Amino acid sequence: MRAEDSATAHTTIAIDPGPKAPGRAGRSGGGVLLAGLGVVAFSLTFPSTVWGLESFGPWSLVAVRSALAALIAGAALLAGRVPLPAREHLAGLAVVAGGVVVGFPLLTTLALQTSTSSHAAVVVGLLPLTTALLASLRTGSRPPRAFWAAALTGAAVVIAFTVQQSGGSLSGGDLYLFGALLVCAAGYTEGGRLAGLMPGWQVIGWALLLALPLAVAGAAVALPFEPVHLTAHGVVGLVWVAGGSTFLGLYVWYRGMAEIGVPRASQLQLAQPLLTLIWSFLALGEEVSAAAPVAAVAVLVCIAATQRAGRGTGRRGDVGTRGGARVGT
Repeated sequence: MRAEDSATAHTTIAIDPGPKAPGRAGRSGGGVLLAGLGVVAFSLTFPSTVWGLESFGPWSLVAVRSALAALIAGAALLAGRVPLPAREHLAGLAVVAGGVVVGFPLLTTLALQTSTSSHAAVVVGLLPLTTALLASLRTGSRPPRAFWAAALTGAAVVIAFTVQQSGGSLSGGDLYLFGALLVCAAGYTEGGRLAGLMPGWQVIGWALLLALPLAVAGAAVALPFEPVHLTAHGVVGLVWVAGGSTFLGLYVWYRGMAEIGVPRASQLQLAQPLLTLIWSFLALGEEVSAAAPVAAVAVLVCIAATQRAGRGTGRRGDVGTRGGARVGT
């Protein structure tokens, strides 16, 4: 970061001023698209995990998934001759690793042993609001009241839909899911901040490599004790959660957050539970409530409102240093 990159309340900063540097509107639109692609990738995670559990035990699946994703990330970092991250970024990368590489996959996989994919998806629908709250506390970002009103409305729709889906009660796996919400939101928030200082794919790449020793140790311990029965569904599920959800999905997600800010990007995930319901119906044959289309429309309206409210408010503290410029991805 150069000295002239420091921002003040009245200073305008040009990032990479050249023919290839897009305007603010272009970056915003691209950031929404990238974060949206991440949401699509994440929406396939629960159905893919259910498939993966056909072949692996929960602990084995998480360990092997993380190890494979780390190998992909390591190959990408090596091919790009990326230097080691700065020492001051290691703590943040450890939070990302603990939240989205280890904590969220493990807790949701354990939950899916007793919960359906569709039920888990709607409970985790509280993730956007949780992430926005943590991002506001961590980075000092201050979205307008209209943003919070739309975000709270979207969360209320998701909660109502969750209760309706579960018949008015929560399942035993919900404790795992609520824990997954907290650790994942922390990982998203810290990853979004770091993605303002280094390319998004490097954020998840280094986080995966930090978790690799734990993943290898976990696989060595779990595989002998949990039976492995390879099936086509099991292999496809493992490949997707490793390469699709964990590496590719988080790459575009963090890059999108670096463009449009953590709170605004997080609200795109309001669509994730409803997308997961579609995949659960198509891939797993799970029943989908007739209320799903109504909830889908309501959630999409809330997403549109958060994006409109978040546009043009600035990204002070959303990523990188407070008010700082984002280093190119």
